[in-house]
Amino acid sequence: MNVTMTDIKKLREQTGAGLADCKKALAEAETYEAAVEIIRKKGQAVAAKRSDREAAEGCVLAKIDGTFGAIIALKCETDFVANNADFVALTHEILDAAVAARCHTLEEVKALPMGNGTIADAVVDRSGITGEKMELDGYCVVEGEEISLYNHQNKNVLCTLVALSQKVADETVGKNIAMQVASANPAGIDQASIPQEVIDSELRVAVEKTKQEQVQKAVEAAIKKAGFNPAHFDSEDHMESNQTKGWITAEDVAKVKEIIATVSAEKAANLPEQMIQNIAQGRLKKFFKESCLLEQEYIWDKNQTVAAYLNSVEKGLTVKAFKRFTLRAE
Repeated sequence: MNVTMTDIKKLREQTGAGLADCKKALAEAETYEAAVEIIRKKGQAVAAKRSDREAAEGCVLAKIDGTFGAIIALKCETDFVANNADFVALTHEILDAAVAARCHTLEEVKALPMGNGTIADAVVDRSGITGEKMELDGYCVVEGEEISLYNHQNKNVLCTLVALSQKVADETVGKNIAMQVASANPAGIDQASIPQEVIDSELRVAVEKTKQEQVQKAVEAAIKKAGFNPAHFDSEDHMESNQTKGWITAEDVAKVKEIIATVSAEKAANLPEQMIQNIAQGRLKKFFKESCLLEQEYIWDKNQTVAAYLNSVEKGLTVKAFKRFTLRAE
């Protein structure tokens, strides 16, 4: 077809592709509609070619509409693309559509109409424009009468939503708790909201760690009693290094290794079970304090918990639900 600047600009506005790609597609196609299809197929080809690549960057956004709030992440490969205005605008457009439709799952979001296809198609099309793998990820929803959101430093990499149990006059209350969730990364609202398998796992770890510590204390005491410095024998590497430095001898190493083996076996076989359980329960209690939102120290006042802060704002005020999503490894 005869390619005009008007057609190129129109195709660019419709697809978001670069001028060169639009000109090339129009030159190859017999009709304008065929050119649009060429641009779309390029996106599909790029997506397929880069399907094994990791999409570790992206844009995370949150939005509230009345009693409904959602977070979504559109992921890509580089921060250069993630910070591009068109990429952020596409994420906004997807989130707006998801919230307007009151979607509760990512599959529902992907199936929503956008342009000449679905949102899933639009993401593939954008992949063809940027040349990077892209994927939707991290869609989550919070519902309630009083919802607040927080976009950490407005950098679009970490967002949180918090639903309070009732409306409050001061809107900073909800935002403060949303910032708490961003900062302290709780695992649940309270102990009852922590999955039992998580609690069981934490208790097993606490018991094992306590046993190891008790055995280690007995071993160190025995090494000291034998006239040696435990720090010289705390690993194979240290033993080898300290021999090279002349601080200990091969005979010392052999003697201490025998002590370690003997005392470890004896202590492990005679650990007081009730003491182990008591210490492990203390560790579990610490886990709840660090991992349950309401039990955490309030980040704006370390002298009170989140629960105490909310109750001071309004008696009985608490957190009904929260969501947190970040692209960064923690």
